[in-house]
Amino acid sequence: MLPKLLAYGGPMMWVLLFLGAVTVTVFLERVLHYHRAQINSTEFLTGFRNVLKRENIIEAISICDATPGPVARLVKVALLNRERGREGMREALEEAGLMEVPRLEKKLSLLATVAQIAPLLGLMGTVLGFIRVFNQLEQAGLSAQVGDLSAGIWQALICTAGGLAVAIPSYAAYNYLVSRVNSIVLDMEKASMEIVNMISEHSTLRES
Repeated sequence: MLPKLLAYGGPMMWVLLFLGAVTVTVFLERVLHYHRAQINSTEFLTGFRNVLKRENIIEAISICDATPGPVARLVKVALLNRERGREGMREALEEAGLMEVPRLEKKLSLLATVAQIAPLLGLMGTVLGFIRVFNQLEQAGLSAQVGDLSAGIWQALICTAGGLAVAIPSYAAYNYLVSRVNSIVLDMEKASMEIVNMISEHSTLRES
């Protein structure tokens, strides 16, 4: 079926097929990346608190290095800046967070772009199909047969459907990934507040 659609759809269908492949590749890569990045922050911070109670800073840093995702990297930043006090840790976490968010949003703009231009490319293929139809009409005149016009009509309809078939999943994939990013960012914000309080309380207890 696909070879037939590509043959009837003309060159624009190949462009749409390429964009569809790009969408699938980017979506799968991002899903796997977010799966690795989003850890159970509650369990991680609980384990970190236990290590912190033992005042084993080297082990705490090693745990952060061994744990994937932005939450662990933020915890490490707070730990390395613990001597700067509560405000110093917050400033360091804000700077680190600004660096983490673009990593999470990487390639999402590509999906949004595909979702926007796929219908336009389909429309272009439709217009080219109708141009083909009118060209056949002009050449054949009153003797034009349905078979002479069917190729152009096929191209017009297939390109319209192809553009929508690429745009709709791309838009859905983009919105899904944005929701995943927002969830991870929320975990980062919660973890940042907890780790600042945790380290500050630990420092206060140690001083007293």
